[in-house]
Amino acid sequence: MPDANDFNARNIAEFRANHGRVGGGFAGAPLLLLHTVGAKSGALRINPMMYLPDGERYLVFASKAGSDRNPDWYHNLLAHPDTRIEIGDETRTVRAVVLQGEERDTAYAEQASRYPGFAGYQNKTERIIPVIALTPTDVSGDSTPAPSDLGSETNGQ
Repeated sequence: MPDANDFNARNIAEFRANHGRVGGGFAGAPLLLLHTVGAKSGALRINPMMYLPDGERYLVFASKAGSDRNPDWYHNLLAHPDTRIEIGDETRTVRAVVLQGEERDTAYAEQASRYPGFAGYQNKTERIIPVIALTPTDVSGDSTPAPSDLGSETNGQ
């Protein structure tokens, strides 16, 4: 099985080199880079992931490909909800909030209808896959260019 950190590192490099676009399994999908701080380690982590645009928010899904455990990045966001994302060539500051109830269900159903793999992920596990809204906290238009060397730490979880 390929190393998840190598997979993430390749996708992060491709994302940054191509203004937020990558090929392979992510080709054509909306992709962002989520920066988190390790809940226990305090280390910088960066994870590429698909998102669902929702007005000014970006919705991300803690699917971990249908695993029975939430991904590490989800626990990191719970511990440190104020973070950053890279979208295209910009870096935005955001606040993460876990969606609940009907709002969560509607968002997950929309993602699963656009990308059926997400329906499969939910079917593989008994846990309810969390949906997290990343709401920008920077002033509109006050985003900064995404640095090409903004850490190389990745986390495949």
